[in-house]
Formats: sequence, structure tokens, C-alpha cells
Amino acid sequence: MTTKTKKVKKRFVAGAKCPKCKAQESIVLFKDNGIETVECVECDYREQQTDEKVAKKATGAVIGVFNPE
Repeated sequence: MTTKTKKVKKRFVAGAKCPKCKAQESIVLFKDNGIETVECVECDYREQQTDEKVAKKATGAVIGVFNPE
């Protein structure tokens, strides 16, 4: 039996700086099972948030929430 694995697209965030190690342009953004995740490729920093949390953070200064799918 073969299992089909979905490849997760990871995108670098231009100009982003890791809050932990301060490395410039080392942050990747991707969605895994509906959970938005950011990771640093230089250290072990990782942060996750659901779509509901992202939408709650959207204020008048934000036009919309980017959905890469």
C-alpha cells in the first residue's frame, strides 16, 4: 500500500529577521494541516497560528490575509 504525502510549499519571507537568532532573511512561511507556520532555517525558532488567529490580528492597516492555496 502506498501512502500519498502532500508536499508543503515553503516560502521565504523577504526582509524578515528571526526574533531568536536575528538572522536576516532566514524565515520560511508555510501551511501544514491548516496551521500557518513560520520557521527559521538557521536556528530552532518556530511559531504556529491558526487561520482564526491570523484573521483576528488583521486590523484596518491590513487589507487581507494572504492564502497561498
